[in-house]
Amino acid sequence: MTFLWPGMLVALCGVPLLFGVYLAINRKRRNRLSNLGFSTPASKSAPGLRRHIPPALFLLSLLIILLALARPQAQVSLPRVEGTVVIVLDVSASMGATDVDPSRLEVAKATAREFIQSQPETVEIGLVSFSSSGFTIESPSRDTGALLSAIDRLQPTAGTSLGQGILTALHTIAMDAGLLTADQIPTPSAPGEPQQLDPGASELLEQLPEGEYPSSVIVVFSDGENNFSINPMEVAAAAGEHGVRVDALGFGTSAGAPLEVGGFSVFTALDEAMLQGITAAAGGTYYPAQGQLDPQAVYANLSPQLVVKTETMEVTSLFAGASILLLLIGSTFSMAWFNRLL
Repeated sequence: MTFLWPGMLVALCGVPLLFGVYLAINRKRRNRLSNLGFSTPASKSAPGLRRHIPPALFLLSLLIILLALARPQAQVSLPRVEGTVVIVLDVSASMGATDVDPSRLEVAKATAREFIQSQPETVEIGLVSFSSSGFTIESPSRDTGALLSAIDRLQPTAGTSLGQGILTALHTIAMDAGLLTADQIPTPSAPGEPQQLDPGASELLEQLPEGEYPSSVIVVFSDGENNFSINPMEVAAAAGEHGVRVDALGFGTSAGAPLEVGGFSVFTALDEAMLQGITAAAGGTYYPAQGQLDPQAVYANLSPQLVVKTETMEVTSLFAGASILLLLIGSTFSMAWFNRLL
């Protein structure tokens, strides 16, 4: 257990002091009775140790409320009914092409924003961006503000590794489900030739956790161009084998457009065949270029499941409630037995 305000724990030092004061008062009372010639009653109706119960409950209540003031946090396993959608957004240089207005990336970002804002309560959304490799920007959550802010920060960069983007999304889903930890995620070897399978790709796919993942969908926002390994088709097939559907939405035009990259002019065009192949391999759906992604269609086959996740949660209210309960019990005993609070 951790505390947000650990400095408040210093106040706990006062509890033993109060206990000492109580013992001193009790001893002084016994001495006073002894000096007056009274002896401790031995009848069955005498309070005996019972008179110490209310003060003990009051002290314990004080101890717990001081812990509550330090704002304790604990790891709590919570059952929830949910599904997971991971957006895989292409931020390669080709997404800066202007064959759609204002650019492929800006249109993709706008579409992703609309998609996120339409999410139902039973769905958590994560965000992965990729160029020459995949990066998890936001782990799956219902924090719409964080997702939108992350999308706003995305800018085009060099290289395109569509396969690595999908693989990173699979790792993200596995980590969110507790099937994988960060230190278990393998690092891909150096990029190979365009459209060729990197020699280490098979090993990367074999190291994915076994069995089906929780109810999940990967949605790729891309122009489909791929010039870095690993092979997107193999990664998409691996996703399908783990029960993760891959949908895709294409951006750009088949006519393409020239693009300035590093002082050179290159031609870039939408590769619908690649995106269609990916979705076919993973049992998903391809949405044509400039088409409207229907969030309901994505969610339609996403069957929410009961999952148990461990989260760090502030438990101040539990401590405060326990303190109040002990205070009430102590007060009840004191009034019932001695007709006074203390």
